[in-house]
Amino acid sequence: MIPLYYDLHIHSCLSPCGDDDMTPANLVGMAAVKGLDVIALTDHNSCANCPAAMYHGDNYGVTVIPGMELTTEEEVHVICLFARLEDALAFDRLVYERLMPVPNREDIFGKQQVMNEKDEVTGTKEYLLINAASISFDEVFPLVRSYGGIAYPAHVDKSSTSLLSNLGSVPPESTFACAEFHDFKNLHRIRREHPYFEGCNVICCSDAHYLEDIHEPEYQICARSKGAADVLDALIEKNIC
Repeated sequence: MIPLYYDLHIHSCLSPCGDDDMTPANLVGMAAVKGLDVIALTDHNSCANCPAAMYHGDNYGVTVIPGMELTTEEEVHVICLFARLEDALAFDRLVYERLMPVPNREDIFGKQQVMNEKDEVTGTKEYLLINAASISFDEVFPLVRSYGGIAYPAHVDKSSTSLLSNLGSVPPESTFACAEFHDFKNLHRIRREHPYFEGCNVICCSDAHYLEDIHEPEYQICARSKGAADVLDALIEKNIC
């Protein structure tokens, strides 16, 4: 097994709340400078900037996992990751079809910029990406699996848009095997209050919207290789370092 420094929750300038400097090239370059081995690009309800980020990942030697931070109909944030770009983009199309058809207002919410490998803007997303999609929390996990990916709740220790803040507890029918924390100082309290997390792999990620917020090489996951498929397996196979 190989220990890998990771940050699996990063936004680009496609997310309306993401800084304009969070271009695919910049964020992957910052991850490389900081010494990370693997990152995931997880914009709100979209994978549209993953192709450009993966291109730069190949150049910088950083594994870039394509993904998104899905907002369920209960407004719970769930990280969805895929081993293959084509599966991520197919899931992207489904989510956009189920997104609330509310046009983005750049003057209020910010830009939603789609970029190519040269960091050139090639388009924008019409609908506001931070809105909820018509996909329930219970539905999202088998749905993502049907697209060859894995899903787990994002920043469960946050006071908004998290599983615990919005639903109050872990639904009894839940099957997720991994959970993301924003700050590990909350880990023992959450596990004490919600024993479901005792049986989960737990990771800590930045939810970075600015370049400086991307994690330093602090947290590791142990996987068979740096490949995206092996990293996803590690997240659900009890191989967190």
